[in-house]
Amino acid sequence: MDKTFSKTLITGAEGMVGSYVDFGIRTDADSLDITNIKEVSEKIENYKPDTVIHLAAETDVDKCERNPADAYFVNSVGMYNIALAAKSIGAKMVYISTAGVFDGTKKTPYSEEDEPNPFNYYGRSKYLGELIVRDLSVDYLIIRSGWMFGGGPEKDKKFVAKIIKQLSQPEVKAVNDKMGSPTFAKDLVEAIKKLLLENKTGLFHFSGKGCCSRYELALEIAKILRSKTKIIPVNSSCFNLDAERSKNEGLASKLDFMRPWQEALKEYLKTEWIQEDFNNLKKIRT
Repeated sequence: MDKTFSKTLITGAEGMVGSYVDFGIRTDADSLDITNIKEVSEKIENYKPDTVIHLAAETDVDKCERNPADAYFVNSVGMYNIALAAKSIGAKMVYISTAGVFDGTKKTPYSEEDEPNPFNYYGRSKYLGELIVRDLSVDYLIIRSGWMFGGGPEKDKKFVAKIIKQLSQPEVKAVNDKMGSPTFAKDLVEAIKKLLLENKTGLFHFSGKGCCSRYELALEIAKILRSKTKIIPVNSSCFNLDAERSKNEGLASKLDFMRPWQEALKEYLKTEWIQEDFNNLKKIRT
């Protein structure tokens, strides 16, 4: 454990991003129900952290669209409970938000100065969390990221893992009309640590440097793994999803902390999926 951050409390520590947090007081849904204000208040008062990193969230975009009440309960009310408790003991508040707070109409990556305009329930519930943090907290970090990957076969339930598990098939379809900035969760955690060490406050964007489509991301995965599976570009209408996705979730940052997404992806696949034999796709769990 890094003693520098030993007085940091982390919510959602058993999730994808949390799997790279090797410091502080780790909590999960079993040890801390963020939707229970009494429990949150008591736990934070008991631990008395100097920083709270709030990773716990409902990140299933389609589930949020099907059940918006639950999305707001977890992502907005849960955020309120955490921020209120952190304020009561004077702790710094760190909130992980999303590129989904934007409507995707911009042609270039979104900067910290761009005005949010979320158009699905997931984005709205996360943006409300941002407003809560800004209203309640004096010392805070709001960090927007997106297109997360990490956690290996056990924790990764997102796009990268889904593509890897389909590489045994002759062909795989991937959307080519949605853009984003793929982010290695490990890199995000390192960026958060750096911001804390530098005692930064405010709003920041942190994602893998550069943008791509889901199709281009799938092509890069196949290339790195030397797969002969054919990656076929398709329009997003090919998939019948509950929630509409933004056409552009690319992020640009005012701080140069993050490396190119291709470099991060290569490290992730090499170290957490196939490890010893980089050419042996049989080692990939399906």
